[in-house]
Amino acid sequence: MTVTTALDRPGWRTWTLWAVGVLAYVVSIINRTSLSAVGVDAATRFQADASALSMFAVIQLFVYGAMQIPVGLLLDRYGARPMIAIGMVLMAAGQLVMAFADAVGIGILARVLIGAGDAMIFPSVLRVIATWFPAQRAPVLVQLTGIIGQLGQIVAVVPLAALLHATSWSVAFGSVAGLGVLFAVLTYAIIRNRPPERRADPVDTSVDTETGAIRIVTSSADLRQGFRESWSHPGTRLGFWSHFTTPFAGTAFMLLWGFPFLTAGEGLEPATASAIMTLFVFFGILSGPVIGALSSRHPRRRSRWLVLPTVGFQAIVWIVVIAWPGPAPLWLLIVLMFALATGGPASMIAFDHARTFTPSHRLSTATGIVNGGGFLAALLAILFIGVAMDVQGAGTPETYSLDAFRWAFLTQVPLWLVGSIGIVVERARTIRHVGG
Repeated sequence: MTVTTALDRPGWRTWTLWAVGVLAYVVSIINRTSLSAVGVDAATRFQADASALSMFAVIQLFVYGAMQIPVGLLLDRYGARPMIAIGMVLMAAGQLVMAFADAVGIGILARVLIGAGDAMIFPSVLRVIATWFPAQRAPVLVQLTGIIGQLGQIVAVVPLAALLHATSWSVAFGSVAGLGVLFAVLTYAIIRNRPPERRADPVDTSVDTETGAIRIVTSSADLRQGFRESWSHPGTRLGFWSHFTTPFAGTAFMLLWGFPFLTAGEGLEPATASAIMTLFVFFGILSGPVIGALSSRHPRRRSRWLVLPTVGFQAIVWIVVIAWPGPAPLWLLIVLMFALATGGPASMIAFDHARTFTPSHRLSTATGIVNGGGFLAALLAILFIGVAMDVQGAGTPETYSLDAFRWAFLTQVPLWLVGSIGIVVERARTIRHVGG
């Protein structure tokens, strides 16, 4: 006689768990990108120059990246339920601090709390999928989680900015804090770590980025040894440089510098700038399945046919926008959004490299190394743009200019060059290493 469990036939309770987890991820994206459409307002409120404003995003991303390994260890021990709730509380606390902050130091403290809380959400939602759903459903659920979650960027760009301008800074960010408290209660009340029939063994999860399947594995490998062994493989380094090079331009644009560039630089109305930035999300949704399908069909050519062309596409479109005489036409800015949006799906190929070339007992370590590449590049891009604005004497909203933004965004070119060289070098080493 075959026993049917919750994992074999998910019921309404299981789907509710996932839905609440996905909504929590949407809220985390709202928190992550809450400064994207109010960068000019933030500079005015904190009387901050461009470098100081960059630090808000830089430190937030640094904390997010630094928390990935600790979050994984805590997830192994305590499960998704408390981690999501704690993450929501931390983000709510950060937004409450931001609501009443009027000094750069306090604002940075707020972004530290937000980055720490945000780091807990997505891995926890993946754990919910891994422990509550059968493996054959995982690919669709992982894709849906990512797509639905990114819609939080639209909320941050449009409704949050509208609320701020209709009310006040404190009301807008206080409302986001209240949303975090609500979801802290909701997630703790509804989400459970595992189905009743599953025993509470210490486990780890890995995601097959080619199929989207999630499986649970156990590992007792020494962290330092695992890091050394993972980094020593050229396939891991190929993944690192692929993730370093592809998504940072879109991250820097959406997280901080895009809205000021479109409004203060290109002279667009805030509503038009918000509409253009929302296209980033929709273009990512459209390009993701195409890039994923091509990656799975041509696994040995994905660096040459997908990653490097994506980098070149982004760089060329940015240079055309920068070189355009006067403000760029609307159609060209839309093309820029499409180019930047391809970086996210292309960056997922980096995790394919980690999966393909890394033994299962070191997959989590290799994945962490690869993920760190994207965070490092995004940090550098945001910081370089801010410093370049200050060097030109255009570090405040009153002094922002199109020419200053043009020179500032050119600081992305060295990052593309360094990353592309790393991809070419490590691709050749990987081919020699695997003997093909």
